[in-house]
Amino acid sequence: MNPGCTLIAFLKGKPEKRDELLAVLRAFVEPTRAEAGSVEYHLHISDTDPNLFFFYENWRTRKDLDEHLEMPYLKSFFDRRMDLLEKEVDLQFMTMDSAYDR
Repeated sequence: MNPGCTLIAFLKGKPEKRDELLAVLRAFVEPTRAEAGSVEYHLHISDTDPNLFFFYENWRTRKDLDEHLEMPYLKSFFDRRMDLLEKEVDLQFMTMDSAYDR
């Protein structure tokens, strides 16, 4: 089965807000994984920059991803994101080309 939609989201946090941002991002993991269309959802931290985070997400359909982006906890974050981030979130929407065989 190949997921219908992949999202990679890069977030560059303000150094003085790192702990707060990391707590917020970690709090996204469990509720997102519980969403009906979520296939895979992982938070990563850069090995070379402790303030650079990214989410790797696979979704059953683009509709599922769009519904995820409307979740209250994400909308709340996006409303105040620039208090925690050095620059805007970089969202990269992708389509998986190789087989997803796990």
